[in-house]
Amino acid sequence: MLNEPTMEKLYEMRLSAMAEAWAAQQKDATIGALSFDERMALLVDAEHMARDNRRLRRLLKDADLRIASACMEDVKASPARGLEKAMVRQLGSCSWIGEHLNVLITGATGVGKSYLASALGQAACRKGMRVLYRRMPRLFDELALARVDGSYARVLARLAKAELLVLDDLGLGTPTESQRNDLLEVLEDRYGRRATLMTSQLPLDHWQRSSVIPPSETRSSIASSTTRTDLR
Repeated sequence: MLNEPTMEKLYEMRLSAMAEAWAAQQKDATIGALSFDERMALLVDAEHMARDNRRLRRLLKDADLRIASACMEDVKASPARGLEKAMVRQLGSCSWIGEHLNVLITGATGVGKSYLASALGQAACRKGMRVLYRRMPRLFDELALARVDGSYARVLARLAKAELLVLDDLGLGTPTESQRNDLLEVLEDRYGRRATLMTSQLPLDHWQRSSVIPPSETRSSIASSTTRTDLR
């Protein structure tokens, strides 16, 4: 067939979605009613959408969110929960990520902190942003291992590059001096350059008593750039 060489070239150029859409058009008896420009626009749209979907799948895979199915559309705003609709809209817009601000979600176990954090992470991925999710116990283990195998600087650099870093269960247990210093390195690398989302059972004003983050000036800096949401 005369179309076969063109089809092969589309696949060679990695335009598989466009090729598949073109093949579908050839089987559609009604496609002749459309102009050349309209048909071409449909092919371009098909390729563009396929690439967006592949990118989203890759971003979500790299993010490794705790609750993969979480999405902002399913987050229920309620004053009784401490979550106003205006706050949900503001957080869901992800504008704070572009402004390199922080978000702290606090509340008791089971109120939905991890779900909201995962939903915000997914929203950021949908906007094409690089997201990393880490539970604090796992992060401390990762950094401790990195110190041993010589990849500490590389791991810190990867954490620093993420446009949004989600730190879940901050303040869970009593961190060691080494763990507090690790957390300090992570947060100082990101302060004013990238956005960080944290969840904790401890309100921010309890961090000083629990020594989650050592220097008081660092706590003050984080507090000044942090939007706080206390879920109930």
